[in-house]
Amino acid sequence: MSSALEQLRERLSKIKDLENASAILEWDQETHMPAAGVEARSRQVSTLRQMAHELFCEDTTADLLAKAKPENDLDKDLLRVVKHDFDHATRLPADLVGEFSRVTSMAREGWKEGKANNDFSAFEPHLAAVLDCNLRKAEALGYEDEPYDALLDEFEPGMKTSEVTSVFEALRKDLVDLVGQIAKEPVIDESILTRYYPEKAQWDLGVRVMSEIGYDFDRGRQDRSAHPFSTTFSVTDSRVTTHLNKHHFNPAFFGSLHEAGHAMYEQGVDPALDGTPLQDGTSLGMHESQSRLWENLVGRSRPFWDHYFPLVQRYFPAALSGVSEGEFYRAVNAVRPSLIRIEADEVTYNLHIMARFELERAMLSGEVKPAQLPEAWNARMRDYLGVAPDTDSEGCLQDIHWSLGAFGYFPTYALGNLMSAQLWSAMERDLGSLEDLVANGEFSPLLGWLRQNVHRHGRRKTATQILEATYGSGLDAGPWMAYARKKFGDLYDVAA
Repeated sequence: MSSALEQLRERLSKIKDLENASAILEWDQETHMPAAGVEARSRQVSTLRQMAHELFCEDTTADLLAKAKPENDLDKDLLRVVKHDFDHATRLPADLVGEFSRVTSMAREGWKEGKANNDFSAFEPHLAAVLDCNLRKAEALGYEDEPYDALLDEFEPGMKTSEVTSVFEALRKDLVDLVGQIAKEPVIDESILTRYYPEKAQWDLGVRVMSEIGYDFDRGRQDRSAHPFSTTFSVTDSRVTTHLNKHHFNPAFFGSLHEAGHAMYEQGVDPALDGTPLQDGTSLGMHESQSRLWENLVGRSRPFWDHYFPLVQRYFPAALSGVSEGEFYRAVNAVRPSLIRIEADEVTYNLHIMARFELERAMLSGEVKPAQLPEAWNARMRDYLGVAPDTDSEGCLQDIHWSLGAFGYFPTYALGNLMSAQLWSAMERDLGSLEDLVANGEFSPLLGWLRQNVHRHGRRKTATQILEATYGSGLDAGPWMAYARKKFGDLYDVAA
């Protein structure tokens, strides 16, 4: 007879298979499914999610957890994480899990319709249902100070709303100062980025650069979707999507680098963890640190464009005729308030996140009703960035996250920015000049360092443990602000 630990592993593998099957259906819904299939797909995903939840929460799982004896450190880590997940999952009623899946599946379609037609009313009732599910979820999970704590903990374990608020307040002060200095300087010409960039050439360039920085297309693929995302079904199958705009270079190129960063994290997890709860990234903040590191610290750096600009000119000879590398570098790093988060520059990006964070808390508290979201959104944008959208499609309907039910997710984007700079600092200490490596197109040492120090651990180490082991301390905004002040101080000739 197999041991309790072996039986538990077999059980966890089956649960993971159900979750991955559901994820494949969700990926298909965003990339290939016909529009008429939404109701059937909603039912199918809900069935699989509920089956996985019920199987995990059965008394048999609790019994095996109690009897399982670890034989090594990997077993100890597995049991620790499974016990944490089991405690979390058994607080959620199976009917709520199923309802959450059905509600969000329908909400995705309502969001797509609303965004495509600039019609918030198509999404409003779905948003109300998503909010209700999240509030019930928070009550079931429990919290100390406010419902948002329970939702944030799902994405950034151990982080409290009060901690995020404190970090954001400190960032806001420094960012306002930097943005204020930059605003006094001449505006950088970005018009070269909105010339005609054929979609086929954008696709081909993105695939080439993704491959060269280390994304393994033998264990992944890229498709098109309304909103770029990455998803993983196993260490050997981690996929990304992109969104092409023939009159804007940035979304597809930098979006592909961003999603490749997420996917390379998943591709780098120790294969021994595949099919277990340890397989995933340790937190959304750490996950975002990987995407932002490749998109910004690498992809928007001067050495990167020293290396790649001649190639990009060959892909887009008409658009970039007569354009210098310096002009292009300045254009892709220009700082200006924008309406769209995924197109925002590095300096103002965190202000987009702060606005969403505050709106999520306001909706959950009842301060902002679903019908009031467009007005509240526009007010925040004016207060934070000095701009407001003319349409809801460019405003509160621009992101897919709320249709997915992902309240508590947005803050992890800003936390990821901070973590990326901490890891970059540690990497440079260990590898020497990263600028020289990037300028020569030598990305394997960077990816190798991340594989060894971040990726391979999966959930065996927490984000804080990874930062402490590499950088020397937990979350620290200092390295990112120092990076931003140096880079943009040089770019705009303002005091760092």
